[in-house]
Amino acid sequence: MEPRDPPGNAKPQLGIFNIRLRDKPVSHKDTPNFMKRLITVILLFLLQPLAFILVADTAPNIILIVGEGAGWTSSSVQMDDRNPASKGRGINTPELERLAATGMRFSDGYAASPRCTPSRAALFTGISPAALQMTFVGDRPASGEPVKMKFFPAQATAEMPTEVTTSAEILKQAGYATAHFGKWHVGRTNPSQHGFEENDGANSNGGPENVQNPNPKQALAITAQGIDFMERQLKKDKPFFLQMSHYPDPEEKNARNRQSNPDSSFVSITDKTLGTLLDAVDRLGLKDNTYIIYTTDHGTPGRNAPLNGGKGMVWEGGLRVPFIIAGPDIHPGVCSYVRVSAMDLLPTFAEWAGVKAELPSSVEGGSLAALLKNKGQGQVNRSREEFVSHFPHYDKDPQGPASAIILGDYKLIRVFETDERKLFNLSQDPGEQIDLAEKQPDKAAELDQRLTHYLAEVNAQMPTLNPNHDPSVTARSLPGETRGGGNRRDRGNRGDRQNQSR
Repeated sequence: MEPRDPPGNAKPQLGIFNIRLRDKPVSHKDTPNFMKRLITVILLFLLQPLAFILVADTAPNIILIVGEGAGWTSSSVQMDDRNPASKGRGINTPELERLAATGMRFSDGYAASPRCTPSRAALFTGISPAALQMTFVGDRPASGEPVKMKFFPAQATAEMPTEVTTSAEILKQAGYATAHFGKWHVGRTNPSQHGFEENDGANSNGGPENVQNPNPKQALAITAQGIDFMERQLKKDKPFFLQMSHYPDPEEKNARNRQSNPDSSFVSITDKTLGTLLDAVDRLGLKDNTYIIYTTDHGTPGRNAPLNGGKGMVWEGGLRVPFIIAGPDIHPGVCSYVRVSAMDLLPTFAEWAGVKAELPSSVEGGSLAALLKNKGQGQVNRSREEFVSHFPHYDKDPQGPASAIILGDYKLIRVFETDERKLFNLSQDPGEQIDLAEKQPDKAAELDQRLTHYLAEVNAQMPTLNPNHDPSVTARSLPGETRGGGNRRDRGNRGDRQNQSR
């Protein structure tokens, strides 16, 4: 009698392979085919663990180092080999030079925002600050006096949503050990809730001890923690993702500000600890299977010559930052002129790790893996061509709230207070000195329309007109400290000030 199917017409199956072993009596003619199929299934089961082992052995390690408030010319690395002015005068960063010599520099590397919190959130998620609605550093309403500015700044959150996928979560699911040490500054939720199995807490500018200057102590501490993490993963034969994020360093910033009277003998603690980390990678034999990325969260406060502007501004000095990647199959010493941003790192990491699943549709970045293999030549495939930095807040810039869009060689800045549009050709004028808006009105209108469409599509929070504003009070008339977010704030105690200041 022929065997019956199980209830509900479900067929007998063997695990994930979904192979029907027997639907009818096996005759002597069927026996060879049946045995072949059975042997195939058994071999697949036996070889499956070996496949996982091979993947684990070949998956590259990833080390991401995030500098704090260091601009395009804040090091002795020439970021654009066509432009001698693209490195700092009298600044000495020998270890960053060492990393650049073994890897690839990007002349047009961008932070997603000119401020710390939104920039880091975009780096972690591949999603723009506008889409995350994380466009400032803990924006709070004015306290004790009426807002006199023309616009109320956009509402912004300083807490990265736990429902948003981070690079650490993607890599953890791919079998990586994950760790974050150093400055976090995207909210008070512990990094473990965002995929970082090991971490030293949700720290802001003051570090774990919430002090005015956490360096050099914390620079040394996060380096030691990172090396210990690498050593332990090596013993486990497990690929790892290590994220090390530096704190503000007053001595380093003073050195940058002394470019007119430089001290070439000064080497920052950030650069020294980079050397310690690179030495550890060599000592542990990890170099041939480890990618190392160095970038920063935004430009230097103040001057970033030859670029215009700095921290808290959507000019190039606030957004264009060092961007260096070294690792397997990357031709050493190459300078790529392709525009890249921090939002490209999550897709790049996913490709390096062999992740086949589709990334969240909200990710704006694209993988740099092919570009890195091809000596910096080619294109980056992204969900959209344009790069947008939306900064709808009063901050360091005398022009007030603004948004910027880059498409091809052109960049448009929209100024909310004056309703101005400023257009620049970055390939010819990276210092943004020649406004082309009047000479090229069609190009300005094209970029302005794309910016409007983008902001609406991602549901960006916008500054709103203040019906009771004082026409005599503009962004230009306010000192930088008062511009922060729209008006003078109740800044709280010393610790709150330092934690909200970047």
